[in-house]
Amino acid sequence: MPSDPAGPTDVVQPLWSFRDDVVVEPAPGGGLVVLTRWGDITVDSPAPSIADSLYRMTLGPVALTNVDGLNNGDLHELFDRLPGCVVRSLGLRDSSSPLLSVTPVSPHGVLQLPDLPLTQPIRLSRFAFVREVDGELLLESPLSHHRVVLHRPLATWVVGSLGRATTSAAIAAAINMAQAVVVEIVAYLAATGMVVTGEPGQVAAAPTFDEDTDPDLLTWSPYDLLFHSRSRLGRHDDPAGAVYRHDLPPLPVVKPVPEGRRFPLYEPDLTAPAAGEMTLTQAVEGRRSVRDFADDGPSARELGELLYRCARLRSQQESVGAGGVRYTVSERPYPSTGSLYELDLYLTVDRCDGLPRGNYHYDPRSHSLTLINENATFVDELLDSAMMLTGAQRRPPVLITMTARMGRLSWVYDGICYATTLKHVGVLQQTLYLVATMLGLAPCALAMGDSELAGAAFGLDWPAEVSVGEFVVGKAADASRGLDGQREVSA
Repeated sequence: MPSDPAGPTDVVQPLWSFRDDVVVEPAPGGGLVVLTRWGDITVDSPAPSIADSLYRMTLGPVALTNVDGLNNGDLHELFDRLPGCVVRSLGLRDSSSPLLSVTPVSPHGVLQLPDLPLTQPIRLSRFAFVREVDGELLLESPLSHHRVVLHRPLATWVVGSLGRATTSAAIAAAINMAQAVVVEIVAYLAATGMVVTGEPGQVAAAPTFDEDTDPDLLTWSPYDLLFHSRSRLGRHDDPAGAVYRHDLPPLPVVKPVPEGRRFPLYEPDLTAPAAGEMTLTQAVEGRRSVRDFADDGPSARELGELLYRCARLRSQQESVGAGGVRYTVSERPYPSTGSLYELDLYLTVDRCDGLPRGNYHYDPRSHSLTLINENATFVDELLDSAMMLTGAQRRPPVLITMTARMGRLSWVYDGICYATTLKHVGVLQQTLYLVATMLGLAPCALAMGDSELAGAAFGLDWPAEVSVGEFVVGKAADASRGLDGQREVSA
């Protein structure tokens, strides 16, 4: 570890800049206009020192104390009108690059630096995470309206020391850094919520932090809250929606049919009444999750009708994406964002009159099954897992596994891709529920499945294609009693 690079307290200095997407231009009627992603702000007749400062801030971090005649009060009053636009950096006076930078990611990103005693207990928030971006470490949290870029190892050493409860004084001693520098770094991290603080005077070895006892935070795992915050707008500034960001060719509308024995499926006449035809209200009100299955399973004809009414490809047509690239979309019985339909279906059959036991891939275009695997071990393990998840006493007759070719959806939609896939799983499961109810079958959605097992059984190219949902179908052991409405989804 190098010797203390900071020395006196006055080597630390705050730096100011704008987000990269902020532009300062002369206003048509005089003054300046600050163009931001959150809206445009007009500054009428700014003092020359303020105008100079605003222009300089578009070029990168600057020390505003170097501007002659600047009234900091007027400047900070202006910053209050520009929430979510000002980047705060911390530098050393003898260095040309900052230690760290704090960038707002929403219009709520306003930084207020706390006054932290050297002995105040501190720790990295359990919701904070670090990743690499453009050769630097980025610190983010779903609880924060900022992100922190760690430009230099000094800042990284401090973050690396925050894995357990400690103090700024203890960190400074452990990494041989000036206490004043450590306190300033920690203050920026605490202001963004990346670091949590205990009460002054608490014993550093056993402090209490609010996030560890807050009932609203205890109900969230860090992964779920991060996923939620990044798949919705409001707490990030990443591209989201139909952005066509990836420079890759679009995937085909339907996965190529694998090698194997083909089984064409029954196609019902949709213009004729179905056996057990019922109204939508009857299907919705009669839908239940069934976990006690009969000895015999659905027939191949019943399975064919279920898949035809729920998942077949009705039609396809060409669409045009970014740069004029053409790609194919399709229409199927359940809805899909952008008509992209990234879901594929695989069936694990145990008991079905007309189909041998094994693993199958469903081709929605030809409405047929391809037997891709007869390995008894894979079939047994998949069915045993489904049996355990449903709490049943015997294996379900048929397990439907939904997989997603993620590139099919992410080629158009970025940032919301996986969240959108899970919504598609939900609407397909509901469609299967309603049609199975009409056909007199016993359906049950599963809460989760084994991705590694599914990948091995179906020969998936992980992570290009991953399992994302499961659904079992059979016949109720007791048709008059076998409906269970107390637990809707198995876990």
